[in-house]
Amino acid sequence: MNQNDPPTEHILACLSSSPSNAKIVRTAATMAKAFGGTFTALYVRTPDSDQMGKEDCRRLQQHIRMAEQAGADISTIYGDDIPQQIAEFARISGITKIVLGRSSVHRRHFWSGPSLTEKLTLTAPNLDIYIIPDASAENGYGSGRKLFTRPLLPSVRDLLITAGILSCITLIGFIFLQLDFARYNIIMLYMLGVLFTALSTSGYTCGVLGSVASVALYNFFMTEPYLTFHAYDPGYQVTFALMLTSAIITCTLTTRLKDHAKMSAQAAFRTKILFDTNQLLQRAKSEEEILSQTASQLMKLLNRSLIVYPEQNGDLGSEQVFEIDGEVPCNIFSAPEERDAANWTFANKKRSGAGTDSYPDAKGLYLALRTGGGVFGVIGIDLSEKPLDAFENSVLLSILGEGALAIENRRNALEKEQAALQARNEELRANLLRTISHDLRTPLTSISGNASNLLSNGETLDTETRNKICTDIFDDAQWLIGLVENLLSITRIEDGRMNLQISPQLMDEMIEEALHHVNRKSCEHTITTQYGDEILLVNVDARLIMQVVVNLVDNAIKYTPVGSVIQISAYRKDHQVVVEVADNGPGIPDRAKAQVFEMFYTGQSRIADSHRSLGLGLPLCRAILTAHGGTLTLRDNIPNGSVFSFALPQSEVNIHE
Repeated sequence: MNQNDPPTEHILACLSSSPSNAKIVRTAATMAKAFGGTFTALYVRTPDSDQMGKEDCRRLQQHIRMAEQAGADISTIYGDDIPQQIAEFARISGITKIVLGRSSVHRRHFWSGPSLTEKLTLTAPNLDIYIIPDASAENGYGSGRKLFTRPLLPSVRDLLITAGILSCITLIGFIFLQLDFARYNIIMLYMLGVLFTALSTSGYTCGVLGSVASVALYNFFMTEPYLTFHAYDPGYQVTFALMLTSAIITCTLTTRLKDHAKMSAQAAFRTKILFDTNQLLQRAKSEEEILSQTASQLMKLLNRSLIVYPEQNGDLGSEQVFEIDGEVPCNIFSAPEERDAANWTFANKKRSGAGTDSYPDAKGLYLALRTGGGVFGVIGIDLSEKPLDAFENSVLLSILGEGALAIENRRNALEKEQAALQARNEELRANLLRTISHDLRTPLTSISGNASNLLSNGETLDTETRNKICTDIFDDAQWLIGLVENLLSITRIEDGRMNLQISPQLMDEMIEEALHHVNRKSCEHTITTQYGDEILLVNVDARLIMQVVVNLVDNAIKYTPVGSVIQISAYRKDHQVVVEVADNGPGIPDRAKAQVFEMFYTGQSRIADSHRSLGLGLPLCRAILTAHGGTLTLRDNIPNGSVFSFALPQSEVNIHE
């Protein structure tokens, strides 16, 4: 078979507490490997599983771990009809082969029911069933459901409840006699008492005792001759027999329904825990929160104290204990062997501690929080009181898998973000180099050419021509100086190396000073200013805010035709000082408005004289204003043109008399 082909065989091994179940697991694992198929280990949890002894629980956990180590997917289902549950699971899961154990002991009586393997063969005739002979294989999944599997000795509480219910029923029966009610009403009354007894007590014992006692009480108190166990009517013997049989059947069915309701409630609770875990882990913002949420959900599931060791730099970091009711019993996680067990689990990616072959003297069970991508931590569970049952173990592994997957996804997301950021930085660097190599060539070539012309022909040139050449050299040099200043400023701000010299400044004075440093072509445009009568005071670095104003005005001069109007206004609004630079040029298309604040974006149009625009002015302005706690926005000017506005927090004006 080609390794890339999907597996065609799905092997199912049935788990139990039988000593021979290890052989069944090994056989199923060998078959799965030989057929190149998938391997599933199934445990059917019955109402009687809660009464399993410690030794049986220990063996069951060993078989589960053995199946896990063999690469099996562990599944647990509820039900009391084991063959039917296995057959239904096999049908839904696409099982092709089932491995079971069969007892070599023959039936002792002709009325004995069929064995598990015989029932399963009849229920699922289309499956390949492999039988592993063993004398003890039926210990885990019996051939038939035993009626009395609970403890025979009831508790004092259950006996008192039974006696109280029967006393009340007998009292009501006397009332029915006085009212001359029919006898069958009293019989139904005692049947109701048996039903209440089965609902109110644990196990079958009190229900059966209540059934027998009901017949005896009815005979003693409700039939003639009264206060004796004799009956004049010979038909009463049949009545008593039918009454006892009905009472026992009612008790049995009620107890079984109660057990099923309990198992359904447990399954619903654990399903809700799994669902909530998935939702909580999706909303977690950090690995610490993921570990905390995972531990919290495990505490809800198990009601046990936990300890979490996160992975840090390839080793286990400082532990965090999650306590039940604020107290760790006997401080079990402080012993040296507990940390040693956690380290062993981290290094070997296998469970250790209580109930395992590695560090069995430890009080906690330690499991790795891992995926195929590695180990992200170790979680220890307090097993000092009692071991985990099979279904708890299954849900536990699911929650651990969810937590590990959430951490792995977060790390992958962070790696993608870092890769995207690195790619963006590389793109910016490439754009910068490409833009500098292309756009700086023009002014540098102009400076070099004009300087060479002056050196070679300076004496022969008239004054006007020399002044024109010198002006061009000056303009080119000023543009290069401005570019370098912008590059240095935006680099310092983004790296956090910009030291702001904050002081109270008047906004109108900064604007007037900035206008003395704008592009010399400002004379070709009409620039107006408008200030209110209010004092516009802000706490800023005046040098940087003037650079913002210069950049905004130069931008308007550069991208509007000669003769256009540029209006600068400043006013107060909602405890802020707002400055607007408006022009009546062609404006900025809607598709480009979101990009004008990006570095190296220059728009579709180029200025006619020199192509000198690296797209640094507006990003620099935004960076400067952000460092001051301000904002920079863009909107259309009506009827045409654009308005760039920025807002800064207003400073209080202190008047000293």
